[in-house]
Amino acid sequence: MKSPLLSLPGAVPAEGRDEGVAAHYGDLFREQRALADGRGLVDLSHRGVVTVTGDDRLAWLHLLLTQHVSDLAPNQATEALILSANGHIEHALYLVDDGTTVWAHVEPETQGELIAYLESMKFFYRVEVADRTEDFAVVHLPAGSIAEVPDGVAVRETPHGRDLFLPRADLETYAAANGPAVGILAYEALRIESHRPRLGFETDHRTIPHELGWIGTAVHLQKGCYRGQETVARVHNLGKPPRRLVFLHLDGSEVFLPGHGTPVRLAADGEEGRQLGFITTSARHHELGPIALALVKRNVAVDAELMAGDTAAAQETVVEP
Repeated sequence: MKSPLLSLPGAVPAEGRDEGVAAHYGDLFREQRALADGRGLVDLSHRGVVTVTGDDRLAWLHLLLTQHVSDLAPNQATEALILSANGHIEHALYLVDDGTTVWAHVEPETQGELIAYLESMKFFYRVEVADRTEDFAVVHLPAGSIAEVPDGVAVRETPHGRDLFLPRADLETYAAANGPAVGILAYEALRIESHRPRLGFETDHRTIPHELGWIGTAVHLQKGCYRGQETVARVHNLGKPPRRLVFLHLDGSEVFLPGHGTPVRLAADGEEGRQLGFITTSARHHELGPIALALVKRNVAVDAELMAGDTAAAQETVVEP
């Protein structure tokens, strides 16, 4: 779904998973500084929007999600995962309940598969699931923003800012009044800086929540049964995850950033050394320079000097080994 904000001056379309919105509007670092200062908005209108209504919506979702939502207060933001039977991450939902409806935004083009799963689990519960992507656009306001939220708009308030479920027909007008518009690359740089994982970037087909630090923020360890809970409990109580998320400071002299999937090795072993992990996301940060998140084997020493492809990388611990 192509955003109307791509018609703004300087807009450069994003590619890959974020196709449909702007990568930037001509000045990546200026846009990052605006977000860091609490100014502007990010067009996330390519993300899927799913709603759940009905008297049983919270009790029903509580049975399916990794998060404790049966007593979720109105307007309280949370996030949750849906796992496979083996505990691997399949979906990530960013939720809020407005008192009558649960609103969730999800990765682009994943809402169809998510809704199909939810529909298969309705049974006798009084719930209705709907794809509202064509009607509502997600807009992100950074922490500290003084932009007004229109009446009746569902909002997820988090430490990183506010996610608005804005009527899609109002997107251009709202952006004109509350800009400047900021591209997805600036938003991603700040996400990497704050070590927040993203489905499809930090995850692959075998990722479990412990590897990414999603325990606590998206997984509640004291709630009842849900699909994949056995793996979550077993790893938490008896073992360690096989991999862990790390934050990397990359050599700033390199022209190109290592892309998703770039092998990570010990610097001492060189480019022919054994692969210990891979880059999940990388970006150029307005203060930190080139940065990245990577998923590496748990037993990689926390002080080991690494190489991302042919780029030197110093690590910071995100998930303890």
